Amino acid sequence: MKKVILTSILIALVVIGCADKAQAPAPAAPLLPVLAIKNTEATTDSEYPASIQGTIDVEIRPQVSGNLDRVFVDEGAYVSKGQSLFKINERPFREQLNNALANLHGAEAALINSQLEVDKLTPLVQNKVVSDYQLKTAKASHRIAASNIEQAKAMVESARINLSYTTITAPVSGYIGRLPKKQGSLVSATDVEPLTKLSDVHQVYAYFSLGETDFINFKSQYSGNTIGDKIKNLPPVSLILADGNAYTQLGKIDMVDGQFDKNTGAITLRATFPNANGTLRSGNTGKIRLGIQHDDAILVPQSATIEMQDKVFVYTLNKGNKVNKMPITIIGKTGTDYLIKDGVKSGDQIVLSGIDKLQEGQVIQPEKSTPTKVAQIINKK
Repeated sequence: MKKVILTSILIALVVIGCADKAQAPAPAAPLLPVLAIKNTEATTDSEYPASIQGTIDVEIRPQVSGNLDRVFVDEGAYVSKGQSLFKINERPFREQLNNALANLHGAEAALINSQLEVDKLTPLVQNKVVSDYQLKTAKASHRIAASNIEQAKAMVESARINLSYTTITAPVSGYIGRLPKKQGSLVSATDVEPLTKLSDVHQVYAYFSLGETDFINFKSQYSGNTIGDKIKNLPPVSLILADGNAYTQLGKIDMVDGQFDKNTGAITLRATFPNANGTLRSGNTGKIRLGIQHDDAILVPQSATIEMQDKVFVYTLNKGNKVNKMPITIIGKTGTDYLIKDGVKSGDQIVLSGIDKLQEGQVIQPEKSTPTKVAQIINKK
C-alpha cells in the first residue's frame, strides 16, 4: 500500500513540473537597431606604397685620378650649387699644364720660323734664283707648323680642364650623403663607389604604381581626351608617412609612365610635393592616398560587420524579422563605412549593433534608425 501511495505522489510531481514548464513564457526577441541600405554618392580613399626621391639625385664622382687632399663638407650638410666639396692633389695636373704650355710656345716659335722661310724664298722664286719647289716645301712646312699650334692649344685646354677637375664642386644645391672616401684616399674615375651622393629635395617625387584595373578606374574619374588632359584635371593627393601621419603639404600627380611593367602588370605614376623645410629626403617611403568618386555606391557601417575566417559578414533582416548572416565583398573605405560590391543591395535592411550575439535565423525586434541614431552607434564603436 505504501508503495502505491509513493508512486502516486511521484507521478503527481512530474505532472505538475511539466505543466509549469509548458506555462513558462518564451524569451522575448531582442530589440536591435536596423538600417535600410540606399544607393548614395561616396568618395573612397585608396593607398598605394610610394618611394620618395629628390628632384635631382646625383652621384659625385672624380673625373681624374689622384690623392684626396681635402674634404670641405660633412655628411648630411646642405650645400649650394658651385660650392667646393673635394680637392684632389693638383700638382701632377699643374705640371701637365706647364708642359702643354711649353709645347705651345715651341709650336708658336716653329710657326714664326716657317713664316720667315716663306718670306725669304718668295722674292728668290720671283727672280728665278731658286725653284718654286723650295717655296712650296716652305709653305707646306708653314701649314704643318700652324696645325701644330692648334694641337698644342688643344693640349693646353685639356690640361686646364684636368686641372679644374681637381676641385669638385656641387652641381646643384642639396644635401650631402655618406662620405666613404676620407682625406688621403686614392680616388679614380673608375671607382665603383662614388665620393658621395647629392640630393636636391626642395621638391620631391613620390613614385607609386597602379594595377591595370585600378588605372582604368582612375582614368574614368576625370575628363580629358588624353592622359595629359586628365593630369591637368586631377585633384591634389596626400602622402601618408611611415608613422601613419599625413604629410603637411598636398602633392600633384604630374607624370604617368608610357607603358605597363610586363613583370608586375602595373603602371608607374609620379606625384610632386613641395619640401621647402627639407622634411622629406631621398629614400623615404610612404603611401599615396587617392580619392575615387563613386556615384551609385552601397555603403555599410564598419561597426555593422563581423569578420570570420577571412570573410566579412553582415546580418540582414528577412521576412518574419529573422536575421541571415550574409557575406559581403568590400572594394573600399570611406570614413567609417565600407564600400560594398556584392552581398547586399539597395532596400536591404541590416542589423547595426549587437551582432556579436546573434545567430543564424534568430528573430529580433527591428528598431528603425535615424541618421542621428546611426552616428551615435558608430561613435560608440
